[in-house]
Amino acid sequence: MRGNTIAQVAIALAALILVSSSTYLVSETEQVIITQFGEPRGNPVDTPGLHFKLPFIQDANVFEKRFLEWDGSPNQMPTKDKRFIWVDMYARWRITDPLKFFQRLRDERGAQSRLDDILDGETRNAVASYDLIELVRSSNRPADTVPIEGEEDAIVLEQIAMGRRAIAASILAAARARTLDLGIEVLDIRLKRINYVDEVAKDVYARMIAERNRIAERFRSEGAGEAARIEGERQRDLQRIQSEAYRTAQELRGEADATATAIYADAYGRDADFYAFFKSLETYERVIDGKTYFVLGTDSDLLKYLRAPR
Repeated sequence: MRGNTIAQVAIALAALILVSSSTYLVSETEQVIITQFGEPRGNPVDTPGLHFKLPFIQDANVFEKRFLEWDGSPNQMPTKDKRFIWVDMYARWRITDPLKFFQRLRDERGAQSRLDDILDGETRNAVASYDLIELVRSSNRPADTVPIEGEEDAIVLEQIAMGRRAIAASILAAARARTLDLGIEVLDIRLKRINYVDEVAKDVYARMIAERNRIAERFRSEGAGEAARIEGERQRDLQRIQSEAYRTAQELRGEADATATAIYADAYGRDADFYAFFKSLETYERVIDGKTYFVLGTDSDLLKYLRAPR
């Protein structure tokens, strides 16, 4: 009885292994190549669901249907105008013919290695064929700058013939031509980053700093000239206001003196003796105090009213 149980379990286990090795599942994002002893058999399977194969002697090789990523490493490359730059790229690709892909590249690791050679090589060829300005700019649109007075300050950018996007498109076309027989399609290529190498960057930054300093110095000199002009106008206006105020004050003072003279004359004309007496009293008040001593003769005009008061 125990031997029958063990035999049943063994048979069931063998049947399970046989079924599992003779079936495979394909999802919506996968495609499969069946190989027998390492050689492809039949057409690629891309229909989702459960499928069958010969157990033990056939294998299911699964490949992605979705877009795959290629991310290159930054490389130092020379441009046509002998500028050494770092270029960092990325690309997207997919498997279009799984049978050819398996025969030529075997798996995604082999595809990534082959793409490294193809994309890096085509990028290096493209970079070496164009000046740096072509790799940096994408169009001939005017520069976005703050307008500065003077024609010498107008920034005129060098015109480009291709531009960054067109160069990336040429790299994509060349890469597609080289991957046609590999069972893959390169969908898109982008220049992720372009930067100067350290030696060139220092020179570029030094030129940028010198240019900014030149513009700043011009602004400072223009500001100093404007400040001098404003100060000159302020001094001119101040002198004009002061002169007008002085003239007005002198006119008022003259009018006041004239009025006072007229009053004095009128008072003198009414009673000359009283006017002289009154003015003498004012004189006494101004010149005589408790600490002042005068030595005057009896015939002094200053004392005539004291000597013979009215």
